[in-house]
Amino acid sequence: MSRGADRTTRQLTDQQLGQQNQLISQADRTSSADRSTLMPAIQSFLNSQGFTPQQQSAITQQSMGVANTAFDALRERAANRAAATNNSAGFGDLTAQLGREQAQTDASQAQQNQIAFANQKLNNQLAGLSALGETYGIDTNLLGKAMGVPAELLGVRQRASDGSSIGGAGSLIGPLTSVASMFG
Repeated sequence: MSRGADRTTRQLTDQQLGQQNQLISQADRTSSADRSTLMPAIQSFLNSQGFTPQQQSAITQQSMGVANTAFDALRERAANRAAATNNSAGFGDLTAQLGREQAQTDASQAQQNQIAFANQKLNNQLAGLSALGETYGIDTNLLGKAMGVPAELLGVRQRASDGSSIGGAGSLIGPLTSVASMFG
């Protein structure tokens, strides 16, 4: 290449790098504003205790109420049958069996509720971690598209400079080359 072509290549490359740096700076300012807006919600997820005690109580009452209603209906049916037939034989054994089954069902439901409460806490914390990772993580796909600087362009700039000292935006070539290598 002639000296004029080298100079033009350096100027065009520097211009492109300047535009890219401006876009990156603007995206960084926007990203910082977005992060400061999102952090309280993310922090809330990370510190989440799951359901509140009031919610846990309501869930427990509802789930136990549903299970107990079925057993109450069975007891009432057994009492009605004993009254209709005027024969109470086996009624005591039947109610004792219903009581045992109700106790097992209630214990199982209480265990399921405790697992659901723990899972809710864990899910909230995982959602917070995921949001935190996405907030501070680098989306390499987006970064590559935003920069739009193919590795070949950086190589051209370096070759055009022919090892001479580069000032201004050219001092970003080292960092940009390492970033561009992630995409190339």
